[in-house]
Amino acid sequence: MACFQGKVAMITGGGSGIGLACARAIVSGGGKVMLAGRREDVLAKAADTLGPAARWVHCDVTRMADVEKAVTATERELGPLTLAVNSAGSATLGSVLTARPDEFLHTIDTNLLGVYRCMRHQARAMKVNGGGSMVNISSIASVLTHRSMTAYCVSKAGLNMLTRCAADDLGQHGIRVNAVLPGLVETDLAAPLVHTQEAREDYLRCMPLARIGKPEDVAQLVAFLLSDEAAWITGQCVAIDGGHTLRRGPNLVDLFRHFLPAE
Repeated sequence: MACFQGKVAMITGGGSGIGLACARAIVSGGGKVMLAGRREDVLAKAADTLGPAARWVHCDVTRMADVEKAVTATERELGPLTLAVNSAGSATLGSVLTARPDEFLHTIDTNLLGVYRCMRHQARAMKVNGGGSMVNISSIASVLTHRSMTAYCVSKAGLNMLTRCAADDLGQHGIRVNAVLPGLVETDLAAPLVHTQEAREDYLRCMPLARIGKPEDVAQLVAFLLSDEAAWITGQCVAIDGGHTLRRGPNLVDLFRHFLPAE
């Protein structure tokens, strides 16, 4: 188990799924966590389950003021920020022909610019605090096309390069930045895919290790990358997907077809 004794983390999207699993791993290792997100009832419940080492704060990552206030609240309530997991995200359906520009922009604003906003303020705090470590939650959709999920794929591909650029920018301040690329994991966001037989079976056909991932699978890798055990690792985008990225993206076109306008 990674040691986070005396460490403070901010986790966006921390109320459920991968974000919450990462919070559990940090708390189990002796750290403290600030859960940041938009759903206050979900955040409050999650923080209660984690105990006195956890707090929560409302934060919409599409709003710079929210992000700044969340970082400030983290340091005020828990101490100097040295760890961050940027897990907040959203998805929308649509191809180049069918996706509305406003929907495309919202996905980019949340998944790419939202992480940029968070990293900007997290890094400023970590620089003052003598360094730190960030992990961004990307996706196998950053490297494998998912038809009818164009905006999501583009946003996650951009996130990978943002991660690499930030690692290059921030290394001089002792700040490490990495990303993980989960495959299909049992989360609220992925529930329509996990629980639809056609989609689930196609994902499994793409995986040498043919099972659906759990949030804890991803959290273990995130915890390692955050920890001092990974002290010489930065700028890496690591897939955790049962081997899915060895093959192809999922075929979800027929599943999505009745949700999309005609081309």
